[in-house]
Amino acid sequence: MNTVLERQIITSKDRGALAKMVMTLFDHWKLTTEDQALLLGLAPANRAALTRYRKGEAIGTSRDQYERVGHLLAIHKNLRMLFPKNRDLAYRWISTRNKAFDNLTPVEVIKEWGFAGLLMVRFYLDRATSEM
Repeated sequence: MNTVLERQIITSKDRGALAKMVMTLFDHWKLTTEDQALLLGLAPANRAALTRYRKGEAIGTSRDQYERVGHLLAIHKNLRMLFPKNRDLAYRWISTRNKAFDNLTPVEVIKEWGFAGLLMVRFYLDRATSEM
């Protein structure tokens, strides 16, 4: 009973759930619409896609977008682990200047370096949580 069509429906539902999760995360991080789009690898003016994702429409099918969402959610997880009693700091960290990134914010690093910047921020936090 596990047909290709059923797998596509499940995948679409999962992609919709991922879209809603990442949009909720962006709300917690208080990111601008432009920053939200850039972090997802979209054109800065692509508000239509963000609106669809907010409604639970499936996130794009590109590998790049899947990986970006995965890294963004991992960043969030790491921040929650690092600051378990300070949710405000966990949410604010992404927009706070950091000496480890030449006094840029993590969002600025991702915007400047693209996918590589996303990995830089993720690996920085992975290392921090592994040293706990």
